[in-house]
Amino acid sequence: MAQCGLATFTAALFDELNSPAPGASSGVVRLLDATDRAGATAEPAAPLTRSPGRSGRPDQSILVGDLVADTPGGPRAAARLLNGFDVAVVQHEYGVYGGPDGDEVLAVLGALDVPVIVVLHTVLVKPTPHQRHVLESVVASADAVVVMTETARVRLVEGFQVHPRRVVVIPHGAADNRRAPTEHSGGPIILTWGLIGPGKGIEWGIAAMADLADLDPAPHYVIAGQTHPKVLAREGEAYREGLAARIRDLGLTGSVSFDDRYLDPVSLAGLVRQADVVLLPYDSVDQVTSGVLIEAVAALRPIVATRFPHAVELLGDGSGLLVPHRDPAAIAAAVRRITTDETVSAGLASAAAAQAPDLLWPAVAGRYRRLAAGLVARAGSRPSTAPVPVAR
Repeated sequence: MAQCGLATFTAALFDELNSPAPGASSGVVRLLDATDRAGATAEPAAPLTRSPGRSGRPDQSILVGDLVADTPGGPRAAARLLNGFDVAVVQHEYGVYGGPDGDEVLAVLGALDVPVIVVLHTVLVKPTPHQRHVLESVVASADAVVVMTETARVRLVEGFQVHPRRVVVIPHGAADNRRAPTEHSGGPIILTWGLIGPGKGIEWGIAAMADLADLDPAPHYVIAGQTHPKVLAREGEAYREGLAARIRDLGLTGSVSFDDRYLDPVSLAGLVRQADVVLLPYDSVDQVTSGVLIEAVAALRPIVATRFPHAVELLGDGSGLLVPHRDPAAIAAAVRRITTDETVSAGLASAAAAQAPDLLWPAVAGRYRRLAAGLVARAGSRPSTAPVPVAR
């Protein structure tokens, strides 16, 4: 769980796009921070320099190069690599490209001459003028814009200059973890997982555990995940240490534990199957995409989540319980309902089971594949509005 959510998403989508298509050839241009410059090679190793896309061995998928933030000539070089393929899929998040608000991505997009699918991971409610400029320029350069929720689509169409017909909703995608829950001894296991940092609301989950101390057997709250690397670089382990202090102050050292190991997908899947409740106590009132939420629904785990937009949209059919933000008492009441009433937990699992097939990676990748095929079929109809050039 050391990778950021965008990297995890991209790797999973890439793997699934290739797994059922042995005749296809795909490649990745990896994004690196300037601080990773020493680890990036200006001259990739020989296996990475063969011609990508249509000309290499047809069943080989490779890392074709790196785009190191704020490297002169880097965006144009990345575009040349992407132009070797039939379609370029560009992931967009403000913090992953160089330049103010990641505006270096505009130089990449401006140099592409193949159809472009842009995947938006964030659509802000109140962008700064420059953030608005960047996003509107990004979507203007794309043949298709993918958002992962209907909430994000509405926010994008109503709040930004974008043609509605260019916007497509394709959910995040999740591994198939629908197997029976793993048996465990002791009380119910409450699980929060993902990269840890301020805004995750874990302090409210810890406080809720104090209200559940009367349950017998007592529940155990597992907080799994490493500290987000950007949080770690900025403020160290201050957030985790503050959580640990709160656990001690509330006398919950036997009821709450951290698991800060890196967990590979198989190990993480096993941990999720042990959970009696997945808790997403996020502080954000704007979050329109959560990979953890998708994974939890697809695993048919009962969910308690605060009312952030993606949770309201995905859990509204009864596949989870929604609670107000920063409300430990409401979190505790929801967890109590699930862990003490089997009809409640069974109903949540049943509602999740109806949604899960459309959220699994094979279904999601199939929608991307069909979208790309349609763009290739009508190649040459690129949008007339190009992003504003950015000198790099």
